[in-house]
Amino acid sequence: MNIIDKTDEELLEIGLPWWEELIKFSNKGQYGKFIRNFSYDLLLGLNEVELGKQFSRSELTRSLSEDYDFLDFIRRGEHVTLLFRVRSTKKEGEWLGRMVLGHDKEGEVKIFGASIF
Repeated sequence: MNIIDKTDEELLEIGLPWWEELIKFSNKGQYGKFIRNFSYDLLLGLNEVELGKQFSRSELTRSLSEDYDFLDFIRRGEHVTLLFRVRSTKKEGEWLGRMVLGHDKEGEVKIFGASIF
């Protein structure tokens, strides 16, 4: 099954707990737990040393509010992007969060991208 064929409810059942984990582990600086649902292909493409530095030094990624709003899905090809309105506990304003889900080579749903803009 292509992930874009999953219902909104099925996608939220997978995606919302993972998004909440990303926020939790980002705030705690627990990089190993933060990436545990990432796809192998995503992990291969990351410069983990550089990403780890950014991860540990970013005030925003260490102060994400657990109060977020799910906005919508974007279905494209073999991936679904979940969009979120994100706030910080230390910085004014709102950010756009995104998490891209898809099936890996073994057929498991994994995270293929995650970012805050």
